[in-house]
Amino acid sequence: MFSTSRIALILVLPIFTSGFLTAGTDVPSRYPTIGKITKYDDRLDSVLDTSSKIEVIASGFDWTEGPAWNRDGGYLVFSDIPRNVVMKWSESEGLSEYLRPSGYTGRVDYGGEPGSNGLLFDNQGRLTLCEHGDRRVAVLTQDGGKRTLADNYKGMRFNSPNDLCYHENGNLYFTDPIYGLPKRQNDPRREMDFCGVYLLRPSGEVVLLTKEFSRPNGIGLSPDGETLYVAQSDGRAPIWKSFPVMRDGTLGEGKVFFDASTYKGDGVGMPDGMAIDVEGNIWATGPAGVYVFTPQGELLGRIEPGEHASNCAWGDDGSTLYMTVDMYVCRIRTKAKGLGF
Repeated sequence: MFSTSRIALILVLPIFTSGFLTAGTDVPSRYPTIGKITKYDDRLDSVLDTSSKIEVIASGFDWTEGPAWNRDGGYLVFSDIPRNVVMKWSESEGLSEYLRPSGYTGRVDYGGEPGSNGLLFDNQGRLTLCEHGDRRVAVLTQDGGKRTLADNYKGMRFNSPNDLCYHENGNLYFTDPIYGLPKRQNDPRREMDFCGVYLLRPSGEVVLLTKEFSRPNGIGLSPDGETLYVAQSDGRAPIWKSFPVMRDGTLGEGKVFFDASTYKGDGVGMPDGMAIDVEGNIWATGPAGVYVFTPQGELLGRIEPGEHASNCAWGDDGSTLYMTVDMYVCRIRTKAKGLGF
C-alpha cells in the first residue's frame, strides 16, 4: 500500500467518544470508537449490524497494513511499514513488538516504506510476509530465521510484493506494485517495467498471471477457490477485478467486479486489501472505508472509520473484522463468519 509518513501519536486519542456497547455483548467497551456504517442495501443487515461500533484497539503508528490473525495463539499481527516492524496485539496482553526488521535488512536508507506489507499465516502457522525493502515473499520459520519463498521472476527482482493469499492446494497468489520502491515508478533499482500478479507454486515455480494492472494491490480468493479478486489502487482506474481460477492455478479472462470511480470523493483511500467471508462476500478497503460486496459485486454497505483504511482480516471467533486504518488498528463485530473459521 502507499502512504504519507506522519509523526506518531503515542497512543493519545483525545477526540473519540467511548463507553459504547460492543456488538453482541452487554459490557461497555473500554476502547474508544470512531466512524459510522453506511447501508446501501437492506441485505447488509444479515452480515453487519449498522449499530456496531468501530473500536480503536491500538494507535500511534506511522502507517499500518497487513493484519493477520493467528488462530492457535489468539493474537493479531500487523505491519507498520515506515518503521520496518511487525507488531502484535492480543486482548489479554495488549501491544508488543513481534518482528524487527520486518521487510528490509539492508544497510543503506531505503525510503519511507521499507518494511513488510501484507502478512498471512500459512497452514503450518508460519508467518508469510510481503517485504518491500528486500523485495521478496518470505516465511518466518518456526525454528528461527526467514526463508525466501520468491524474490524474482525470470531473474528480474520484484518491485515490492504487496499482498498475498493462499489457495487450499498450497498455491500462493501475490501482487507486486511499486509502492515500496523509494522512487516508485522512477526508481533506478526497478528491474521490470510492469506491475504483476503472480502465482507461486509449492514447487517454487513463479508464474506471471497478468501484468494488466497499473497498480495491483489487495488480493483474495472465493471460498471455493475458483475466483481470484484483485484490487487496483490507481486513481485513474480504482477498480476491483475478478478472475476465474483454472485447474492449473492460472487465470482466465478477468472482468471488472466493481468500479469505485464515482466514490472517490467520499473519502480517502483506494481499492486495497480485502477479506472474504464464508458466504463469499468481499470486505474490501477503498475510498472512505471498508466496502461490503456480495459475490456478484453488489454493494451492500460501507464501514467508514473516517481515516484511510488500508486492509482488513478476520479474527477472534471469525466474526470480528480487524482493520488497519492509517495510524490506528480497529475492529468491528459482524454477523458474518470469516473464511477459514
